Amino acid sequence: MRILLVSLILPLLAFVLWWPLTVLPRAARWRRIGLSLLVALLLPAMVVVWRSDMLGYAAISWLQVGAGGLVLLGMLLLVFVIMRTAGWAVHALLERLLRRTPGIGLRRWHAPWLTQGAVLVAALAAVLGIGNGLAVPQVRESALLIEQLPAELDGLRIAVLADLHLTPVKGRARSEEIVRRTLAARPDLIVLPGDMVDGPVAVSGPMAAPLAGLQAPLGVWLAPGNHEVYHDYADWMAFFGQLGLPVLENRAVSLEHNGVRFTVSGLGDLAARRAGAWGSGIPKPDLEATLTQVPAGSRFHLMLVHQPKLAREVAASGQVDLQFSGHTHGGHIIGMDRWLVAPANHGFVRGEYQLQDMRLLVSAGAGQWDGFSARLGVPARIDLITLRRR
Repeated sequence: MRILLVSLILPLLAFVLWWPLTVLPRAARWRRIGLSLLVALLLPAMVVVWRSDMLGYAAISWLQVGAGGLVLLGMLLLVFVIMRTAGWAVHALLERLLRRTPGIGLRRWHAPWLTQGAVLVAALAAVLGIGNGLAVPQVRESALLIEQLPAELDGLRIAVLADLHLTPVKGRARSEEIVRRTLAARPDLIVLPGDMVDGPVAVSGPMAAPLAGLQAPLGVWLAPGNHEVYHDYADWMAFFGQLGLPVLENRAVSLEHNGVRFTVSGLGDLAARRAGAWGSGIPKPDLEATLTQVPAGSRFHLMLVHQPKLAREVAASGQVDLQFSGHTHGGHIIGMDRWLVAPANHGFVRGEYQLQDMRLLVSAGAGQWDGFSARLGVPARIDLITLRRR
């Protein structure tokens, strides 16, 4: 619904973009408006087609990529129009205050070369953003300082693969390369905090199959995300089990490293709380039930929670030392990350946060949904986290 509302704004943007260019003849302005309208109307047409189930998911995923590119193009041009209007208004105010007649400086804000150049730059940025989003993520190593970390766990290496969103668009070869790069980093533990896939198992299953190759001394553990809830949840959970990927849905397991017992747990996703969820019987996040499974001798607790919105509730329990989350894709674009994505996720977007005695790490993700796969200044990443005692 939200993307459909955005698509209705684009035709209006076509008028706002070109009509103020009064230096152009009226016919020339209408030609530019007409061409922009044709491009703008592609977005609602794409949305209608993919919502109508006229095509299989493989084709729909490609439509989503195209629609996401148009959304990004519209966002960039909207920013330009706002900046152009603000510059024109300030210039006009200054000339009025200084009692000067409007000069060439004021007219330059609506010069054809400026708007045409902005359209070209926005189109190139949209293509670059989509390319960045579909590229294979690099391994990014960082240390995470934790005051209450047992000395025996100092140096524990954890690979975080969040938000892969595997689909036919991304392809099987990309999944295989992600697995290869993860294994080459030699982690002690691999965690996948949700949104591994999109679409039905029959279509996207072959893209997820290479995940069976993930191996680590302390195992590979997965928690569900909202996109698993949206797409055949039970089928995907069974498929992950066949791949040898244990799913932690309101479940905790006890592990041992250097003679110390610690806990890894995972919650169900918040999307299952919504009225009329996409399938019956999908586990809702149950923090209380999960905490009761933590063994008395556990000296450290790592919890996988796909959406960081639950972080304050988890921290308030006082029983979790470290939470790994994803969901935000790092905010996708510099500027959009702090102004739009962070407020929509209770202030969390990417990186480290301290919440009472708990550390929260929000991964920028190793992929993103095809419907908005662009990244500008916020690259996808395979996080390799080394735990360090503060």
